[in-house]
Amino acid sequence: MAFDNENLITSEGYHVVATLDRFADAVATLDKEKVDLILCDVRLTGERTGIDLAKEARRRSIPVLFVTGAAPDNSEDLVIGVLMKPYNHRTLRSALKSVESYLAGKKARPPKGMTLFPRAKV
Repeated sequence: MAFDNENLITSEGYHVVATLDRFADAVATLDKEKVDLILCDVRLTGERTGIDLAKEARRRSIPVLFVTGAAPDNSEDLVIGVLMKPYNHRTLRSALKSVESYLAGKKARPPKGMTLFPRAKV
């Protein structure tokens, strides 16, 4: 699924820095690359989770959108929004446009299955 998403995101004109499933690999990438947004599942391979990655990203002022089947209760404190699985390409495309508008300070219309948190801090 991650690589399908990568293809879709790239075809929409966005640059995908990396597709990873481990916290340590993600942090190493953040140390080397400029990242504007992280799409992250709550579940990652290994001991560290997407929650840990969201906390690290917040420390670095990088917005995170959880793309998950089970969002934690404190998502609003961690990320700018949640896109619930399952979703299709059209929903992901719409979610990205909503996040782009949100981050630009414009009115965002999230698709069904997505929540943006209005008080989220990046």
